Amino acid sequence: MKEFTKEVLDMAKAKDPGETEFHQAVEEVADSIALVYERHPEYRTAKVFERIMEPERVIMFRVPWMDDQGEIHINRGFRIEMNSAIGPYKGGLRFHPSVNLGILKFLAFEQVFKNSLTSLPMGGGKGGSDFDPKGKSDNEVMRFCQSFMSELFRHIGHNTDVPAGDIGVGGREIGFLFGFYKKLKNEFTGVLTGKGLNWGGSLIRPEATGYGAVYIAAEMLATRGETFEGKTCLVSGSGNVAQYTTEKLLDLGGKVVTLSDSNGHIYDPEGISREKLEFVLELKNVKRGRIKEYVEKYRSATYTPMDPGADFNPLWDHKAQCAFPSATQNEINKKDAQNLLNNGVYCVSEGANMPTSNDGVKLFIEKGILYAPGKAANAGGVAVSGLEMTQNSMRLPWTRQEVDDRLRMIMKNIHKTCVETAERFNTPGNYVNGANIGGFLKVANAMLDQGLV
Repeated sequence: MKEFTKEVLDMAKAKDPGETEFHQAVEEVADSIALVYERHPEYRTAKVFERIMEPERVIMFRVPWMDDQGEIHINRGFRIEMNSAIGPYKGGLRFHPSVNLGILKFLAFEQVFKNSLTSLPMGGGKGGSDFDPKGKSDNEVMRFCQSFMSELFRHIGHNTDVPAGDIGVGGREIGFLFGFYKKLKNEFTGVLTGKGLNWGGSLIRPEATGYGAVYIAAEMLATRGETFEGKTCLVSGSGNVAQYTTEKLLDLGGKVVTLSDSNGHIYDPEGISREKLEFVLELKNVKRGRIKEYVEKYRSATYTPMDPGADFNPLWDHKAQCAFPSATQNEINKKDAQNLLNNGVYCVSEGANMPTSNDGVKLFIEKGILYAPGKAANAGGVAVSGLEMTQNSMRLPWTRQEVDDRLRMIMKNIHKTCVETAERFNTPGNYVNGANIGGFLKVANAMLDQGLV
């Protein structure tokens, strides 16, 4: 088992030096796939995993744009079209200064398995730019989006590649991107998801990732005869995923005591009520402010600034039973994972992509807690994106209740796949193996059916 993991990891490091997030994602999945190869050597002979590791296509381009003062800026744009064995490429666009090829490859790689788990016909892809929309005017964001789309439009389409939003790409950015695609192509198709409700979007799409992470956690708790009623929950981030994770936890009786942004985190022992959540929604979505402003309004809370030199994140060092990392990759290291366990946390559902380091993941598995990895737990967002694509193809919108019911059923089925697959490969309760293997098998079988392409 270790031999196979080492072999593919060495290959990834030799081909793609410096892409540490991609290497981390490959290692985590390879550990699980080794269990499959022990029983089914035909996958190894066909080098299916090695083919999944290699993107079908990588597109990289320059994005020149002009700010409001007339100064010219040049950013870099990307689209990683990872795997189309079960459907058109599907995955978000991320606008953030940290964006580089390695991060997008890791995200696209994860997306392949995540999309497969939803049972919807979607391949995996990811894209974005090192452009930072924070602090930019609407006109500056529009000019950037139009320049970005002036190249991207050549490579996407509703039957080819359907991007969505991600960090830094919300409703405003999707609107500008879609408008320019429509102008360039002279057609109105469901080429992007996360669209506005009055021009092809789906109800529940903004809430979907957060809701989904809570739905799958509820399924995990149910295996122990428990619910969220009366449970204290730690949530990181304060963007879309964190906001709607908090909302759904409130719906189900949970008590959320933390939120964060890149500058630090707030801790409110009284809990973040619906009124307080409304303040956060206004603060982050409209005013685009910082989470520390929360403590100026609500004196029950304390604010702890982020210390870049610290070897742990104090957000994960509070008493709780459940945790929802919903910010970014590698926000929980091994020490953070130990702090969570020491503070009584036994249910972790990842709203972000790969927020836990491999050492942290191994600790969660070793201790036997309820742990849903991101490729299973945060699949709700892309699931509703897939439902938006279906509605676009039908030219019919579904009600909020219908979309929410479908989302809940998809997350229930993902949970079932993880549990049954983990048991089938003799690792009961291991949701990591269940998610990795369950996602892999569907893609691998499609690739074998379609030949060496």
